[in-house]
Amino acid sequence: MKLIVAYIQPHKLNSVKQELFKADVVKMSVTNALGCGQQMGYHESYRGVDIEVNLLKKVRIEIAVNKEFVKPTVDAIISGARSGNIGDGKIFVTNLEDCIRIRSGETGNEAIG
Repeated sequence: MKLIVAYIQPHKLNSVKQELFKADVVKMSVTNALGCGQQMGYHESYRGVDIEVNLLKKVRIEIAVNKEFVKPTVDAIISGARSGNIGDGKIFVTNLEDCIRIRSGETGNEAIG
């Protein structure tokens, strides 16, 4: 079992979800996030004062998958999120020790589904 966490541009969320659905990955958690990487933020002027904005809006997607779905899930996220520009995002794949479905008490691979 693996936990896939991806940070993507907010406007790419719909295309990433479409690619994930094509790969038969439908269970996910999506949250809004703030962060910065190579983009380093930007400058804007508010009432004549120069302000450095270094935390940019991102979307965080978390998906728990069984081993055979890791590559299709990662490929779907890349396909939906890639523009070729700085700021496309990052994907992290970590080991998932256990998963428990609260409703039925199932554990492990069966709980992920």
